[in-house]
Amino acid sequence: MTVSIVEVSPRDGLQNEAALVSTADKLALIGTLVSSGVRRIEAVSFAHPKRVPQMADAEAVAAGLPRGDVSWIGLVLNEKGLDRAIAAGLDEINVVVVATDTFSRRNQGVPTAEAIAAWSRIATRARAAGLRTTVTVAAAFGCPFEGEVPEARVRSVIEQCAAAAPDELAIADTIGVGVPAQVRALHAVADLGIPLRWHFHNTRNTGYANALAAAELTGSLPVALDSSAGGIGGCPFAPDATGNIATEDLLYLLHRNGFNTGIDVEPLLPLGARLGELLGHQVPGQLARAGLFPA
Repeated sequence: MTVSIVEVSPRDGLQNEAALVSTADKLALIGTLVSSGVRRIEAVSFAHPKRVPQMADAEAVAAGLPRGDVSWIGLVLNEKGLDRAIAAGLDEINVVVVATDTFSRRNQGVPTAEAIAAWSRIATRARAAGLRTTVTVAAAFGCPFEGEVPEARVRSVIEQCAAAAPDELAIADTIGVGVPAQVRALHAVADLGIPLRWHFHNTRNTGYANALAAAELTGSLPVALDSSAGGIGGCPFAPDATGNIATEDLLYLLHRNGFNTGIDVEPLLPLGARLGELLGHQVPGQLARAGLFPA
């Protein structure tokens, strides 16, 4: 059984941190990820630097990325962001569409319908430029402002996003409220013949259970799971949305359950301490402190 990992610590991990990490330190983090075997990395966000100052050096990071073995992903919020991603020579883009209007306005300044229309325009242009496309339906498991999100609403948003023919459809538990029963329900909703990617947060200690549930739903299409070294990150526009699932902890869980990821977890273990130094606080990941078993 194979599951692919999309590493998001350089982007989703760092964007929610108060500390500003230097370009050189970001590239050093990325270098360790690459050496461990990670082959898809969401490295940058082309957001406005005043809104997300942690991503202000996106072009500088992109210029320093080692090319060839890794597919480099950039988060794109609008067509200007797409222009920057194309100019930076990235391989993939990820566009977020929030499932609720209130959160969409907080996150991107537009209601969901306008975000879907923007995604459709971006997808058409990205394909023409030769970039792989992912659309992420955020807050699919719950919204910090509207609460429970009806399954019918999520289905409608997914179907409208799928009409633009993404290469990959990502379902995100942006605030870490989901449980495995929801994963199975949304898997049925999102089963449209498009490869699925899942983005979980461990805010309420359910992220790893959700990730394993998603991995076990692997069918004929490839499945990808987002994770962040050390478990750092979250969404700066969602209250208390901390805690991506930690890459090293997820790899331990998957490997011990018989899944193949193609990644060596051991080189990632020192990243927890290094990230703690850079960010000024202990990171949530557990495996770096507890160690591998068997040792």
